[in-house]
Amino acid sequence: MPAPIRIDFVSDVSCPWCAIGLNALEQAIRTSGADVEIHFQPFELNPQMAPEGEDATEHLVRKYGLTPQQLERNREMIRARGAPLGFVFGQRRRIHNTFDAHRLLHWAGIEGADLQRALKHALLRAYHSEGEDVGMHDVLARIAGSVGLDAKRARAVLDSGEYSEEVRAQERYYTERGIQAVPAVIFNETQLVSGGQPVELFEQVLRQLSGARSS
Repeated sequence: MPAPIRIDFVSDVSCPWCAIGLNALEQAIRTSGADVEIHFQPFELNPQMAPEGEDATEHLVRKYGLTPQQLERNREMIRARGAPLGFVFGQRRRIHNTFDAHRLLHWAGIEGADLQRALKHALLRAYHSEGEDVGMHDVLARIAGSVGLDAKRARAVLDSGEYSEEVRAQERYYTERGIQAVPAVIFNETQLVSGGQPVELFEQVLRQLSGARSS
């Protein structure tokens, strides 16, 4: 029996296009019927972000050289892309540090692929839909508990700094291989699809790979 298609989904919790890309990918998996295993890999858009975060509009205007009007148009486009995929973008007012969220995701992956996937979705909703501070340990532990992970163990992981070295190593692994923007969706460790692509593109890749496995 052929092995499942391996998908490494390199992304950041703070990336709206990552929410779009993940939901489009999962819809493509459902419609194509492909047998896959998803591994969530860390990437930080703002690795130097202070613990208290920063005003979202001020940060994005400065980082990308946009006017507030251009930024609002971009936000409208993102909301429009998310809606048919069932993802609601709310009014996110601050950018937060996401390193601890990545540590929590790493631990969740050890606990089980389904738990890691559930946590990833919950973190994206918390950040982009509900405007929560996913840099706060209380928030992260609560979210972990809400998807079936042990909230007390989650808090212990967060407070201890566990998995910091592992997350840093994974971040280096992908940046050293040329990943500079996310989402980066890597199929079978060889084929890269960049960005929050439409469902149809992911379907095409999955069908091609499924056909190659069965031929």
